[in-house]
Amino acid sequence: RARVGGMPAYLTFDIDCLDPAFAPGTGTPVVGGLSSSRAVQILQGLADLNIVGFDVVEVAPAYDHAAITALAGASLVLEFLYMRASRA
Repeated sequence: RARVGGMPAYLTFDIDCLDPAFAPGTGTPVVGGLSSSRAVQILQGLADLNIVGFDVVEVAPAYDHAAITALAGASLVLEFLYMRASRA
């Protein structure tokens, strides 16, 4: 917040920070990583920033045939869209 203030910001979420139980489909799984719900909480904690764009990177569907990782990423994007709509 001190760095960004009210300036427009772009947020990139690297999905491999999630524990493989929540995001197995990434090239660099991190055992002991965040849960999906914790990631959403962190994103919600940034709601007061002027985030003008958001993306989710490092999703590798070839490593996740159950699409758990894609669902986690989609949930984060949905939360971001909800946050933006709530500000309007």
